[in-house]
Amino acid sequence: MTNYSRFYSVFLLLCCGSLVSAQDYRLEDIASAPDSEKISAELRQVLNEQGIRVVRGSRTECEIWFCKQLELVADFKADEQRLYPFHEGQLLGVIHYSRRSSEFRDQQVSSGWYTLRFALQPVDGNHVGTSPTRDFVVLVNSEADSPKHSWEAEQLLTASAEVAGSAHPAMMCLQRAGDGKSTGLAHDEDHDWWVLQTQIAGSDPSGNRPVPISLVVVGHAAE
Repeated sequence: MTNYSRFYSVFLLLCCGSLVSAQDYRLEDIASAPDSEKISAELRQVLNEQGIRVVRGSRTECEIWFCKQLELVADFKADEQRLYPFHEGQLLGVIHYSRRSSEFRDQQVSSGWYTLRFALQPVDGNHVGTSPTRDFVVLVNSEADSPKHSWEAEQLLTASAEVAGSAHPAMMCLQRAGDGKSTGLAHDEDHDWWVLQTQIAGSDPSGNRPVPISLVVVGHAAE
């Protein structure tokens, strides 16, 4: 092999390695509260002042701020039907898309700010096989929501469907959580999902306790 050939081979190897690396997602810390007129003062008060940014290469996929503290279901015990101790319809945080994106069912979501609320997938024939769990997060236009708003299940799903411009709510999938002791991003290679693993502060009658969560931030359900 000539010196030129050797150099060219190494160059190709480095380029290919850079390309693969650039396709991976990573997390960045956001050191400030969300700053947008789309986020009301009421919402800002219940949100953490630090957020999480999901990035691929130089492109931001989304930014998320979770609530400072969540009231949890008392005496909750997880099972195969329900993994998380959140109240149905409960506000979990907000998400920002700086450009058009897509949600778990591959529906288009416009750039903008959305609240994140906990929901349970209906048990019916329309949802068989879309996810291993029933626990979901639905998106609602931030200007149509507030921390004090108590959503009826049907109204919440209707409001979320407006985000996707369809008959189906715009959603993100919650998976079975690990210990959540450190915030990170895991790649589920079987589904090609990128899963945010972190903790949300919570409390129930027994006291304060962090709730580990695993939220699919990139990837789609198999249809």
